[in-house]
Amino acid sequence: MIERIDTTARASAIVKHNGVAYLAGQVAEGDTIQEQTQACLAKVDALLGEAGSSREHMLRATIWLADMSDFSGLNEIWNAWVPEGHAPARACGEAKLARPELKVEIIVDAAVI
Repeated sequence: MIERIDTTARASAIVKHNGVAYLAGQVAEGDTIQEQTQACLAKVDALLGEAGSSREHMLRATIWLADMSDFSGLNEIWNAWVPEGHAPARACGEAKLARPELKVEIIVDAAVI
């Protein structure tokens, strides 16, 4: 069974299937990469909770940066956010994001507990 949560014509915020929650990519406002990353991760936390999961159950994260020069600023926040011993498989690359002011988009898949 597939469960879709907060679905619009374009996308769902969460799709659950076979014990995995797939979260839509999260972006946020802020002037710096640290501010945007922190706000994105707060949204991820909320969606994980709504999906019946948590940071400790993340399976994979895909991170898009508008500029790879922000990689260390992203990691500063990311490393403090990920629980020790529970790092997901992760990919990070550079991409043109939906709006020019966006610096980061974070996509997470997690096991449902």
